[in-house]
Amino acid sequence: MTKYRCTVCGYVYDPEKGDPESEIAPGTPFEDLPDDWVCPMCGAPKDQFEEEP
Repeated sequence: MTKYRCTVCGYVYDPEKGDPESEIAPGTPFEDLPDDWVCPMCGAPKDQFEEEP
């Protein structure tokens, strides 16, 4: 699964881990995150994330 990095703070969303604090289950692809999901570290919106190479 592709990881995505926040361009604001550097947080990496790892789909295998999900985002337990936001009740995002492990195995949830970035594309399937809710539109109102934000970076758990800095609050940046999804459009501030880019694919990890």
